[in-house]
Amino acid sequence: MTTNRRMVLAAGSFAGMSLFNIRKLRADAPQFAYKWATNMASDHSINIRGQEAVDRIKEKSGGRLVISIFPNNQLGADTDLLTQIRSGAIDFYTISPILASTIIPGAAISGIGFAFKDAKAAFTALDGDLGAHVRAEIAKTPLIALDKIFELGFRQTTTSTRPIDVPGDFKGVKLRVPPGALYSSLFSTLGASPVTINFNETYTALQTRIADGQDNPLIVVKTARLFEVQRYCSLTNHIWDGQWLFANKRSFNALPADLQEIARASFAQAAEDQRRDVARANESVTAELKAAGLTFNTTDSEQFKKALQAGGFYKVWREKFGEPAWKVLERYTGEIG
Repeated sequence: MTTNRRMVLAAGSFAGMSLFNIRKLRADAPQFAYKWATNMASDHSINIRGQEAVDRIKEKSGGRLVISIFPNNQLGADTDLLTQIRSGAIDFYTISPILASTIIPGAAISGIGFAFKDAKAAFTALDGDLGAHVRAEIAKTPLIALDKIFELGFRQTTTSTRPIDVPGDFKGVKLRVPPGALYSSLFSTLGASPVTINFNETYTALQTRIADGQDNPLIVVKTARLFEVQRYCSLTNHIWDGQWLFANKRSFNALPADLQEIARASFAQAAEDQRRDVARANESVTAELKAAGLTFNTTDSEQFKKALQAGGFYKVWREKFGEPAWKVLERYTGEIG
């Protein structure tokens, strides 16, 4: 056999194998391959339960729908991810309703200061009529909010300068806040100097003293290792916070009805499981953060509520959200402000 003939036969054999592999690859490829971005560390329960959810979705869909999670702002800062989810560059994004209010003002109503007495009250509201109201506001945009909100927990205040015992202690404190007018409004009313910084830049901002302090649930303080650059933790419990799972409307509506139902059920189960994780973690996280060097103090929430009322905070936000929405909120919280 001549050298040329051997080369031709070898090339033909390679081409045949390549075509087989390409066909196999196409047969094995998912019908829908979607991206889910989060701003939480990979070991946060939102990502852990989220991974369980996408594994269930892949299994129950027979591999037709595959969702990849990108934690810890891997795909961009929070403001970037909001742009990406609206455009369809990513398909899912978990986000605090207050942060989402930069494009959907009505979403932030669950973040009114000292509205909920405990997590159970927040879940009752957001699994009920208040959540339905918020999801309806979100649906006016290119986005959909899935049925169950994930939990972050009550936000606490950490500082490197001094503890916050009473509202007056906020005076002059440069406090990092996420994008969202409600955050800035609340802390400005209490006398702080809010500095708007995306979450992925918060550690560095505290380390370099661009900000003296910040506010986040204790579990986030732990997973983001903010205790390394803070000294005090004041249990202010000023906002109960969670994260809605947003879906790009075009992406979600492109799914056949059976895949939509599989996704909704799997994500709802993940949210319920994740809420229980937070409840269990809250029992131990304070001790862990004390051991890591944070000094804790408790506060009297009534003093802070009175300061917000005296400063016109509740009046301003009642007008911004509108009387109908405020009445829905008060159905679960009682009279506010």
